[in-house]
Amino acid sequence: MQIETIQDVLDTSLQYELYGNLVFQLNKDFRLANIDIDVATSILPKDLKVQLHEAVYQLIQHNFAEYLNLLYIIDVPEREIKALDGSDTLKLSEQVAFLILKREWQKVWFKHQYK
Repeated sequence: MQIETIQDVLDTSLQYELYGNLVFQLNKDFRLANIDIDVATSILPKDLKVQLHEAVYQLIQHNFAEYLNLLYIIDVPEREIKALDGSDTLKLSEQVAFLILKREWQKVWFKHQYK
């Protein structure tokens, strides 16, 4: 299972019928970080992609401490964040949204595999 884009994460979660679990995990970790984002479990994958990208962008722009806390809570690998080019905030937020979804997918996948 090669995951290289946000769309890969979403397609894979749909393929394994774990998309709802992915949305649930995302909501759970955002709540743990005290970030007010409530993604409906019925949200379409394309809308999830947009909403997550927008949320990350807003955090980078306006609340960097909460952004860092969210990355810590989700457990996004620091080396992957450091490897990103931060010169374009819009592009950076899209790349970070991918890393967040990829990490959340790993959690959901492992819970599913080893329950």
